[in-house]
Amino acid sequence: MRDNKEQEIEKKDTDKIIAQTFKELLIKNSIEKITVKEICEKSGIIRPTFYNHFADKYDVLEYIINEELLEPIKPLMFNNMLPAAYTLLLTNIGNDIDFYKRAVLIEGQNSFFTISIKLASAVLLETIEKLHPVHNFRYSWLSREMLAEYYASTMCYVAINWIKRDFAVSPDELSEIFDYISSHSIIDIFNDIV
Repeated sequence: MRDNKEQEIEKKDTDKIIAQTFKELLIKNSIEKITVKEICEKSGIIRPTFYNHFADKYDVLEYIINEELLEPIKPLMFNNMLPAAYTLLLTNIGNDIDFYKRAVLIEGQNSFFTISIKLASAVLLETIEKLHPVHNFRYSWLSREMLAEYYASTMCYVAINWIKRDFAVSPDELSEIFDYISSHSIIDIFNDIV
């Protein structure tokens, strides 16, 4: 009988195989054309194994975003190194350009944007709660969840437009831009533009 550690390693390996297969398929096809059957055939697994790991192909996309983009930045976020975290996130996107250029085109209920905001909000909320466990906001209406979603939406919007605009600036420069727009009022920014 295998121990829990062996089972966990096997699960992670299977998750990675499925994710890699999904990425290869998305580079060549739209998500609508990718089937679970095709993922299984190409990755050499059977359907029940797929469904033991993921609910559907959008769940695989969530796994990729979480594991490849968000998990690596958590230590930086938890140490209040937000610009460095954003730079790492953007660098990781840039390391897989072909996949992310296709992924940002996913629209609808399970759009890349929607999934990204949901996952980024969770990481930001976890960061807020870790760095500031006391709930003392000046405005009671402004919840931690709302704050996390607001900044996640902004981060995702900036990153997705960077991808759609063919990575026009470096990850460092875009991180600097994001830090600037998130730390200044819109009035300050308008005054700087003039």
